[in-house]
Amino acid sequence: MISELTVRVAVPEDAAGITRVQLQAWRETYAHLLPAEALAAVQPGPREARWAETIAAGASGVWVACEGADIIGWASAGAGRDTDRPRARELEGMYVLASQYGSGAGQRLLDAAVGRAGAYLWIAEANPRAFAFYRRNGFAADGVTATHELIGTPVRILRMVR
Repeated sequence: MISELTVRVAVPEDAAGITRVQLQAWRETYAHLLPAEALAAVQPGPREARWAETIAAGASGVWVACEGADIIGWASAGAGRDTDRPRARELEGMYVLASQYGSGAGQRLLDAAVGRAGAYLWIAEANPRAFAFYRRNGFAADGVTATHELIGTPVRILRMVR
């Protein structure tokens, strides 16, 4: 039986599934940037609680991509968090499991989170797959870079704007 891919607004009960996808996607995407011990040591409990609170608060929109009942990706977006934000809307995060690359889940999540409107996002500088995806969707690096700490490891990030 083939399950249909759906995208919907997240509810607090999705926090465990979002956390599972986030941690698995970090292992798949950032293995070349983050120490394996740090990735293995991340505990899901605190992240689940934060996701449930974030979703319940509603300050940021959160969407999930599902294959049947299983969450296979997520996106969050809201008012830009940066004081020098180049657009009013920020794609705060988006991850899809590697097993779902090419399924259309990423595109559908991006469309749900920011549509075709102007927006900005931050990505790891050493993430060519994401960079290519966002370029195909009209985003371009604007020359602004920073360092972000991800599970205790500094990671160079760059800003993309559409």
